[in-house]
Amino acid sequence: MLNTVSADRVTHSDLANAVRALAMDAVEQAKSGHPGLPMGAADIATVLFTKFLKYDAADPTWPDRDRFVLSAGHGSMLLYALLHLTGVKGMTIEELKNFRKLGSKTPGHPENFETPGVETTTGPLGQGIATAVGMALAERMLNAEYGNDLVDHYTYVLASDGDLMEGISHEAIALAGHLKLNRLIVLFDDNGISIDGPLSLADSVDQVKRFQACGWNAVRVDGHDPKAIQRAISRAQKSDKPTLIACKTTIGFGAPKKAGTSKAHGEPLGAEELAGAKAALAWTYAPFEIPDNIRDAWAKAGKKGRRHRKAWTDRLKALPQDKRAEFERRVKGVRPKALAEAIATLKDKLIAEPQNVATRKASEIALEVITEAVPELVLGSADLTPSNNTKTKNLNAISPGSYAGRYIHYGIREHGMAAAMNGIALHGGYVPAGATFLVFTDYARPAMRIAALAGIPAVYVMTHDSIGLGEDGPTHQPVEHLAALRCMPKMRVFRPADAIETAEAWQLALERTDGPTTLALTRQNLPQVRKEGGAKNLSATGAYELSPAQGKARATIFASGSEVEIALAAQKLLAEQSFAVRVVSVPSLDLFLAQPEKVREAIIGDAPIKVAIEAAVRFGWDSVIGPDGIFVGMHGFGASAPYKDLYKHFGITAEAVVEKVLRTHNL
Repeated sequence: MLNTVSADRVTHSDLANAVRALAMDAVEQAKSGHPGLPMGAADIATVLFTKFLKYDAADPTWPDRDRFVLSAGHGSMLLYALLHLTGVKGMTIEELKNFRKLGSKTPGHPENFETPGVETTTGPLGQGIATAVGMALAERMLNAEYGNDLVDHYTYVLASDGDLMEGISHEAIALAGHLKLNRLIVLFDDNGISIDGPLSLADSVDQVKRFQACGWNAVRVDGHDPKAIQRAISRAQKSDKPTLIACKTTIGFGAPKKAGTSKAHGEPLGAEELAGAKAALAWTYAPFEIPDNIRDAWAKAGKKGRRHRKAWTDRLKALPQDKRAEFERRVKGVRPKALAEAIATLKDKLIAEPQNVATRKASEIALEVITEAVPELVLGSADLTPSNNTKTKNLNAISPGSYAGRYIHYGIREHGMAAAMNGIALHGGYVPAGATFLVFTDYARPAMRIAALAGIPAVYVMTHDSIGLGEDGPTHQPVEHLAALRCMPKMRVFRPADAIETAEAWQLALERTDGPTTLALTRQNLPQVRKEGGAKNLSATGAYELSPAQGKARATIFASGSEVEIALAAQKLLAEQSFAVRVVSVPSLDLFLAQPEKVREAIIGDAPIKVAIEAAVRFGWDSVIGPDGIFVGMHGFGASAPYKDLYKHFGITAEAVVEKVLRTHNL
């Protein structure tokens, strides 16, 4: 436990009521927001920030700080008040007055890319606690590499009833309990109220027993008793398991009529109720006014981790130069120069020794060299390791209490995996890549969307990317998923055609530091279509001319992934009829569409007939071929059969392409 804060005539209630008052005032001024949670949880947060949190407001991104995640993001004014009172630069009283206004640092839900001191974007309930699992895991893994001198901190979460009702919470807490992430402490704001009314309307789960069943310590305390909260956190810090502290609170604490009801949850108190609450709390100050002695006490809380930060900095400086430089490179998210060199060497080797393999296997081939070149790459799979091909020979798996590895068995928890990956990336020191089947991005999508929104560089290895997976049938055949992911802002999707494009996609995914990447990979074997290697990454523009026309092009065929093979076969058949066609490989449609107009025009070309081939729905391809272009692909769901039979059945063949091109030409 860190040193406690003391100041003349300042009590715990004074500190907590300052948080309550700022939250009430900001919500009232905005005429929008959630005052109930900050009012009810202020005692919990005050104990944590003044007595435990290893935190220096002057440097809120210090690598060995304790992490605090407000999973109940609707209660954002609790966090904003704490950041303001502890002295985080930029979190002025004006920002609190501008709560929920355009351009402010105090949006309706916390955004890590908007507000200094916010560890992760939270809003969709359950995301925060699940992301925190990844943070806690990253802390233990980095500790296993660098020891207590550099990595020794806790991850704290403030979670609501809603967080724990969301299904993702079960995936997250089950994984955390299994892995014995004892540096994870969840403070549960157990107020028994949801928007609809009493929680009993819809839920009767005993959360303490639930967490205990998942391998956690779990206890109940009075959430308005600071000494009880303090004792519980002290015990949790000494535990060999993650801990849930269920803090029984009153939502809207202090409000004379709305306290303990859903009316305090998601709407301003109103002038009369606000005045009554301040009277009940003996808070006699004007809106947004904090007395100097209380402000000074909170400022001391914001500085109490400074000596720990300075001591940590001294230990870092004392390291050998090479070890210090490597640690700093990793926590800053700078990629090693060896990555580009390893990919160029691999591509040259593939040219010399072509590999006719599924791109999921091509991914494994690439990872064998990438994992050596990029020591911060952490791989994993949602219980599909043999299918996703993500565990290379040089990686050891993480296990309960043993964190010196770089492979994570997430179990059948796609959503929990994606959220934990966000936490691993946000913690710093690692680049996470997790795998499942492409169709199950539906299960992971909310966390993937957070990664895109928050600019988190996670990599999703999504195999079994089309009807080409065959006999498992339409429930497992993703026909709309490429389009769905491509339309997500800042999500980059690659569907490589062969082993060389797969290596290039991996390079681009890992070099990217401002957002996530999805690699859509095949189950079926594909021929190697690329004939050149070297350092130049042709996939970097999203599309490129793979096979030029013999003469003036009368048509251009665009294709991605496994359908590039079909495009090349169609080109050959048409050439036999003296019909010149060029083939453009499109490993990343969304990346291609983001290129400057001149680049796009040069690659699209001026051939009068444009064709797109993809074993998925058409959505998105009109940007390349136009609304009158030819599309050869899926128009419904798939079926269960060997994949070659499916391609014939759905008309995704070279012969079908030839027939449509010639028919269009003759119109």
